[in-house]
Amino acid sequence: MTERLQKLLSQRGIASRRQSEKLIASGRVTVNGKVAQLGQQADANVDCICVDGVELSAPPPCAYYLLHKPKGVVSTCQDPQGRKTVLALIDESARKGLHPVGRLDASSTGALLMTNDGQFTYQLTHPRHQMPKVYEVKVVGAPTQTVLRHWRSGVMLEGRKTLPAEVSVLRRLANNKTLLSVTLREGRNRQIRRVAESLGHPVTALHRTQIGSLSLGKLPRGRYRLLTNAEVTQLKRPSTDFSG
Repeated sequence: MTERLQKLLSQRGIASRRQSEKLIASGRVTVNGKVAQLGQQADANVDCICVDGVELSAPPPCAYYLLHKPKGVVSTCQDPQGRKTVLALIDESARKGLHPVGRLDASSTGALLMTNDGQFTYQLTHPRHQMPKVYEVKVVGAPTQTVLRHWRSGVMLEGRKTLPAEVSVLRRLANNKTLLSVTLREGRNRQIRRVAESLGHPVTALHRTQIGSLSLGKLPRGRYRLLTNAEVTQLKRPSTDFSG
């Protein structure tokens, strides 16, 4: 059966679907000896598909992990600046094909999914899916109810309004800071930090506690665990109500 190359590559654990598109666009993928083109289809059972000259092998078993990302670790598989990546936190024997599902910036901590299932990554990161994510956010100052209502209703970023968010005060802290709970259903680049800054309350710490129905719980910082079949199934349900 013929399928789009980026889908085949993600199924083989080479990269996420978006990353696979970049591999194809950069000329690193060939089909039957010819450089592949974006949008091209192939049959993995018939065609010789190679990435950097290496033929695709049979797809590895799908693996799904929950990682507690520490501060200072980048959410990529490689870093040109030589910083420690989330992949380095995974046992070497389990790393093949793994990539993060979405990102947390280097200075943020908390729940991050890792998988070799490109379709799973595509589903969870596609804007249509609107996977809710819960964060504990420490900000400077004490946001007023007016500020919180503005944040909840949406804030303009680069000419486009953010989706409605759930924002509440968890507690007031010392040194003129406040701990907030923020739930988002979109994942624009550094969204919470940029919105908070625009509202006059810069973020000093950001920690993701929940992705969809999946809670970080007591997983130690820097450690990871396999997801159960039930957890994977729950995450794959785009219409599930994850509230509470």
